[in-house]
Amino acid sequence: MSFSFNDIIFSNEQRKPDDYAAITKELKRDILKSLALAGSGHPGGALGIAELMAVLHFGGVMRYDATNPTWKERDRFILSPGHYVPVLYSCLAHCGYFPTSELATLRKLGTRLQGHPAGFGFTPGIETTTGSLGQGVSIAVGMAMSDKLIDKNSHKVFCLSGDGELQEGSCWEAAMSASMHHLDNLCWIVDNNDCQIDGRVKEVMSIYPLKEKFESFGFAVIELNGNDVEQVISGYEQFNANHKNKINKPTCIIAKTIMGNEISLMHDKYQWHGNPPTIAQAEEALKELEDTNNE
Repeated sequence: MSFSFNDIIFSNEQRKPDDYAAITKELKRDILKSLALAGSGHPGGALGIAELMAVLHFGGVMRYDATNPTWKERDRFILSPGHYVPVLYSCLAHCGYFPTSELATLRKLGTRLQGHPAGFGFTPGIETTTGSLGQGVSIAVGMAMSDKLIDKNSHKVFCLSGDGELQEGSCWEAAMSASMHHLDNLCWIVDNNDCQIDGRVKEVMSIYPLKEKFESFGFAVIELNGNDVEQVISGYEQFNANHKNKINKPTCIIAKTIMGNEISLMHDKYQWHGNPPTIAQAEEALKELEDTNNE
């Protein structure tokens, strides 16, 4: 069985909330197809952050140039939970970094689209290797420190982490550094779906209350529904305002999401953290997405 991938380039511009429906559906279709073809990978979290990723990459929030991946004026995005990468690959393909047809090579021998981001210069648009949980946050903080304290430019650094990832002590060391160095160019997005591979985050090792924790570490905190595009747009706008106004503290967006969002088979089920769909399951899920488009 083979799936085709739509050769669509989405521009990076401010959009109305309703305009993101088609983009997020396209990202979710790509995730399902590429993982089914790979026969391995992590669908749940990737599906759950489609709205966050769509607005970030196609809403004029982040500066980039797909024709020049090393553009010095670009903002940076670090995907700390590297296993979420199918959604990032889909975004990069639809930005124009590489052909969408390449999404069919996910996790295949010799591909540029490895199961975790393989590092700067290997895959166009990828800033660093990630996957060892907690390390991506530290890398992002280091980039933000370099931009703000050494280069003294206006670049922004966006980092998305999982919520189970916050059980790693290195995340909180990074949080202390971000606050200590007043990194108002850092936007830390926490995907709060309360799911990790062994169960519910609050049952494996509770990280709550999140808002109060980040505030105590010196962050400006924004809480929102990460599957609601209007709220996501507002959250990024608030961060951009924080950055522009030089509030001298980093921003944390706590985004409540649903693992496997819009796919009934996977909806809010932690078992789909690392369980790829079969071809038949992907076909059923794609049909479900198409049916929601027609409602």
